Amino acid sequence: MEQERYSRQIMLPEIGEAGQRKLAEASVLIIGVGGLGSAVATYLTGAGVGRIGLMDHDTVSLSNLQRQVLYTEATVGLPKVTIAAERLKSQSSATRFDLYPEGLTPENGIGIISKYDIVMDCTDNYATRFLIDDTCSETGTPWVHGAIGAFRGQVSVFNYHRKCRYSDLYTDRETLCALPRGVNGVIGAVPGIIGTIQAAEAIKLIAGFGELLDGRLFTIDIKTLKTEIIDL
Repeated sequence: MEQERYSRQIMLPEIGEAGQRKLAEASVLIIGVGGLGSAVATYLTGAGVGRIGLMDHDTVSLSNLQRQVLYTEATVGLPKVTIAAERLKSQSSATRFDLYPEGLTPENGIGIISKYDIVMDCTDNYATRFLIDDTCSETGTPWVHGAIGAFRGQVSVFNYHRKCRYSDLYTDRETLCALPRGVNGVIGAVPGIIGTIQAAEAIKLIAGFGELLDGRLFTIDIKTLKTEIIDL
């Protein structure tokens, strides 16, 4: 059954049976189960990641449905992590899901992040990203950053072999964290594109193939389909 489920991955020499075992043994924490997190969780579950943590304090709202594809009209008002886990379990009963219906804080960060091999940043604010950066640096955990806005998005891998940090990319921490949180527009396909790239980076990292965005920043503007990869 499992061999058939993952046959299209296993036939790839970059993954094979050894890579599939690595995926099954891996643990990934997804912080933020919104637009980015929906795509990341869907593709990591489909790839056969053995244990996935879902962290989000929020409930489903009607305005989420334009881009947060794990949710439906019937789930409006319900906790995102609960609904996401139910949906994902129907995709893969072999995957274990840990639910954290809370935000990442300085108090819970190390205790939670230290349980996972990789962290996926699917958040929407600078303060949480800097906290992920600090905590992953302390625990030695690599993390895959994703961010979106309007028609643009970006992805990078931090705290891996090159030991590049988010704070190396954004040096004005106090100014950025002091910015008021606002509601910004975004076309629904953008988090799908960026979240899928994040998932691909995590799969590459776990299975050990390809050229990662380790210390490099990928950007895309879907209005023009212009992409760049910038060394940090």
